[in-house]
Amino acid sequence: MQARVINMLGANRVRVHSEDGETRIARIPGKMQKRNWIREDDVVLIEPWDFQDEKADIKWRYKQWDVRWLREHGKLKV
Repeated sequence: MQARVINMLGANRVRVHSEDGETRIARIPGKMQKRNWIREDDVVLIEPWDFQDEKADIKWRYKQWDVRWLREHGKLKV
């Protein structure tokens, strides 16, 4: 599920607005913390938790050219 980062909360957490209209608290996994810098207004791929729908894990951060391509082809919903 695609989402846009709203703001950084600290402690490897961000608030995201997902394509289904929900606002969730997303966790940045450890292997992504130093390799990919996540900033506000970045488009990310998230996976909501099964047992708490208001929380999610970030799986991928789209690059600028990925976002441009997704917009041009009508695939970006956030």
